[in-house]
Amino acid sequence: MAGVPRAAAPVVAALVLMALPALLTPYTSDLVIKIMVLAVFALSLELLVGMTGLVSLGHAAFFGIGAYTVVLASPESDPGNLALLALSSVGAAAAYAVFMGALSLRTKGVYFIMVTLAFAQMAYFVFHDTQLGGGTDGIYLNVRPTIGPLDAGNKLHLYYLALAALAFTYGVLALVRRSRFGHALAGIRVNEPRMRAAGFSTYFYKLAAFVLAGALAGLAGFLLGVKDGYVNPELLSWHESGAVLLMIILGGIGHLRGAVIGAAAFVLLKELYATPAFVGDFLAEHWQLTLGFTIIGFVALLPKGLIGLRARLTPAARKVST
Repeated sequence: MAGVPRAAAPVVAALVLMALPALLTPYTSDLVIKIMVLAVFALSLELLVGMTGLVSLGHAAFFGIGAYTVVLASPESDPGNLALLALSSVGAAAAYAVFMGALSLRTKGVYFIMVTLAFAQMAYFVFHDTQLGGGTDGIYLNVRPTIGPLDAGNKLHLYYLALAALAFTYGVLALVRRSRFGHALAGIRVNEPRMRAAGFSTYFYKLAAFVLAGALAGLAGFLLGVKDGYVNPELLSWHESGAVLLMIILGGIGHLRGAVIGAAAFVLLKELYATPAFVGDFLAEHWQLTLGFTIIGFVALLPKGLIGLRARLTPAARKVST
C-alpha cells in the first residue's frame, strides 16, 4: 500500500476487507475467505519460523486436528455452539502441540524438522487408517455451528468470522513481537546459547511459542472445517506443512505482513494456474509444475520475499534499507 504508513497498513487492510463483501461475487467471496483462513495458518507458522527460528514440517498436524475437532464435536443434526467448538478445536491442537513440542524441542536443526514431520505423520495415520475420522473418505459437517444471531452457514457471517479471526491472530502476534516474551524469542533465534547464559530457560520459551503456534493453527483448521463442511486426512499431510512453509517464504520470513501476503499470493497463483481460461488446458492440468517454477523464480529474484518488492522497486526505499 504505497503512501500508507507501515504501522497503519494492517488497519487500512482490515477496513478494506470489511467493506469488500459488497463488491464480491459468491465465487470471489469464497476465495477471499479461503485466503483469510490460510493467512491465519501462515501467521501461526511465522511465529515459529520467523520469530523463534524453528523450522517445522509438521505444522499441518495442528491445522488438521482443529478441522477434525469441529466436525467430530458437532451434533449430528443440530447446529453446535460456535464458541465452544472454536475453543475445542484450539484446545485440541494446543494439547497435541504440548505433547509434540515437549519431545521435539529436545532436538535441533534437521533433527527437529524430521521429528516434527514424524509427529505429524503419526496424527495423519490416526485419521487415515482408523474410522475415528471416517478413514480415507473423511467426514462431513452436516450443520454449521451458530451462536446467537451468528450463523457460520451464512457466507456473509462466515466472511466476517474469518476476518475477525485473522485480525485477532495478527493482533496477538503483533503484541507478542513487542513483548518481553517476543524479545526473548528473537534472542533465541539469533543466539540461543547466549540467552541460556543470560539466565533464560530457552526450552520453555520455545515450548510456549510452539503451543501458541499450534493453537492458532487449530483456529485456522476450525475455520476451514466450518467453511468447507468436510475434512479428510490430507489436511494433516506433509505437503500441507510444506505448502504453508512456502507461503511464508513467498511473502517474506520475519514479517507478519509477509505471511498474509504470501498466503494471498499462493492461493491466487494456484487459482490462476488451475484455470484453463487463463493458462490453457495443458498447463491447468499440470498447475503444480507451473506454480513450482513461479515460486523458484520469486525466491531467486526476491530473496526477502514479496515484502521486499517495494524496496527493490523504489529507489528511496532501497537507500533506506541499505
